[in-house]
Amino acid sequence: MARFLLINYEFPPLGGGAANATDNTARELAALGEEVLVLTSAFGDLPRVERRADGVEIRRIPTLRRRRDRSSVVEMLAFLASSLVMAPWIAARWRPDATIAYFGLPCGPAAWMVKALSGVPYAVSLRGGDVPGFQYDGISLYHRLAGPVIGWLWRRSSAVVANSEGLADLARRFAPDQPIAIIPNGVDAARFSPADAADAGDRLSLLFVGRVVRQKGLDVLFEALASLPLETRSAIDLTIVGDGPVRPELEEQAARLGLSGQVTFRGWLGRDELPAAYRAADAFVFPSRDEGMPNVVLEAMAAGLPVVATRIAGNRDLVVEEETGLMLDADDTPALAAAIARLAEDPALRRRLGEGGRRRVVEHFSWRAVAAAYRDLSLAGRAASGRVPSTQAE
Repeated sequence: MARFLLINYEFPPLGGGAANATDNTARELAALGEEVLVLTSAFGDLPRVERRADGVEIRRIPTLRRRRDRSSVVEMLAFLASSLVMAPWIAARWRPDATIAYFGLPCGPAAWMVKALSGVPYAVSLRGGDVPGFQYDGISLYHRLAGPVIGWLWRRSSAVVANSEGLADLARRFAPDQPIAIIPNGVDAARFSPADAADAGDRLSLLFVGRVVRQKGLDVLFEALASLPLETRSAIDLTIVGDGPVRPELEEQAARLGLSGQVTFRGWLGRDELPAAYRAADAFVFPSRDEGMPNVVLEAMAAGLPVVATRIAGNRDLVVEEETGLMLDADDTPALAAAIARLAEDPALRRRLGEGGRRRVVEHFSWRAVAAAYRDLSLAGRAASGRVPSTQAE
């Protein structure tokens, strides 16, 4: 038995894909017989110390976090400062064997501090926005300022891990001499399962899940829907699960394009509510402009939904064109409209792609495999450092 300290400033119910990845990896590490402690942000009335039935312990430390769905740079810096104090204090008492830092910043410095004071090796789990060169609004200046620190943290880690081949390539362009391992995201195929077979109705129910930010390409999706012939468009509904800063703009865009009656913004759903949202849909649409590896695409595939997605890093690792979904270039409004129209007009195609996606995730992606890969990689780093497992040393 080994002890793993997982550090992420976001952990459910906070955050998005990386938070869910941390949660699932923690749960599966515990199921593999390891001890797991998660260090994350305090928020609202969430307990500062939580010991779950699955064996995972969660410590929530003081930060300035104000919103569930996103964190400002100031709030991330607050977590960085707080974790620099709390992580070594916790590590000195709990004695982990390895640390996994989700995001090089703001979580990497705390992992490095634990190593500096206790000799515990750490792995950096790259998630997308923490890799210089990853594109979305407002991040290029951050990368220019933080790049030297990010590279410094990578070089002192026992491993740097990307969750897709595309993200690994981006990381290698930033740091050509840095070895980059790849461990993909997983999915709980039992939780996210297909709905019972039913006859296709007259309407097509599209689903999007994720942060409501420009990066996700929802503005292009609205334009694509509006460009469809009236007969086709009027038979399509779109449900958006998630929230974010551009929601007011998108609501105005939907009204301007005459889509208000067909677009429903549901906001964030709880963990127990999300599987039902997938099962209620006919297809999943994900027109993102940039990604690491999107958990939501895996969840949609596990739920047996055909996926319409952009041909970008992350999506390319998951969606097999014409076998599990339809793909198009980012910002290609006509191609997105054409893909949606194909699914609307061909229930047999929807069924074939959905069944293909379900098979793919069951055969190739599981959180147990992800957790085992992180465990083996982290313990290899511990062995290289000459450390004895804390549970053996006691």
